[in-house]
Amino acid sequence: MTMSIYAEIAVSALLLIGASFTLAGSLGLLKLSDAMSRLHAPTLSSTLGVGSLLLASMVYGFATGMPSLHEMLVMAFLFVTAPISANFIAKVHLHRCRDVEELPQPPADKIWATRSDT
Repeated sequence: MTMSIYAEIAVSALLLIGASFTLAGSLGLLKLSDAMSRLHAPTLSSTLGVGSLLLASMVYGFATGMPSLHEMLVMAFLFVTAPISANFIAKVHLHRCRDVEELPQPPADKIWATRSDT
């Protein structure tokens, strides 16, 4: 089947947007100096770049008459896991870069993700 010109333009635009975000994220990962700066680049490229590429695949599938929702599942998994993994990487970096010789005692409350300087 052939696609309409509007679908071709939409797919092309989404592919270019996805490729540019992925390229920017890759360059940011190479060029930024410290780990906390480098953390933002791949998270941005994975969510916006791969999200746009998956959206282009969905538009192409619906325009050619072969719709598939597998891309929606991949996109949902990506949007849920990318911020969580970035948060864990940032927490590890913060805990490893402290100048404390001995680890402090954990706080008395039941919240496990807190840092208490007292």
